[in-house]
Amino acid sequence: MPAPWHHQGETALIRKITVGAYENNVYVVACATTGKAVIVDAAFEPDRIAVAVTDVEPIAILTTHGHFDHVGAAADTAQRLGIPFRLHPADAGIAGMTPDEPLHPGPIQVGDLTIGARHTPGHTPGSLCFVVPGVVMSGDTLFPGGPGATSSAHSSFPTIIASIATGLFTLDEATLVMPGHGLDTTIGTERPALDQWRERGW
Repeated sequence: MPAPWHHQGETALIRKITVGAYENNVYVVACATTGKAVIVDAAFEPDRIAVAVTDVEPIAILTTHGHFDHVGAAADTAQRLGIPFRLHPADAGIAGMTPDEPLHPGPIQVGDLTIGARHTPGHTPGSLCFVVPGVVMSGDTLFPGGPGATSSAHSSFPTIIASIATGLFTLDEATLVMPGHGLDTTIGTERPALDQWRERGW
């Protein structure tokens, strides 16, 4: 039995399950009228992911970035469900996987629902966030209290700050932020702290 919907909007339904040792959030985003859906970040526990889409029609796996903890169940889930694994090409090397279909910024049609993919580099070169009305799934770009980690060789703190400022903080303040780990927040909660994050440097 799939989990209840975490968010129910007029056009989009979003289910959230938390999987694996890193407590990754996996999202199922479904068109409210057609039932077509995508999986955002097939991280771990493919059996649970498969259960989470039993009441919808999955058409693809969308991936926020290529770190191992966000793609751990991608190959298994894609094969099991017969759907493509999609990832920004800039993160294919980080993931160690070639996507079935490349994923670029722009609109993604899921039934009658349009998901906006926004390129938000910084945590990784190919990081993407996915926007539906009232919600952004931010991967590891934005969390409650600040940006994602930028300590690796392929990360950049100035770049992630720019991505957040221009790619996410232009959204309405009531927009729910659903990150790759942990609890939701809102754009309005996080936006006032941007200068503090710049000053602290992480």
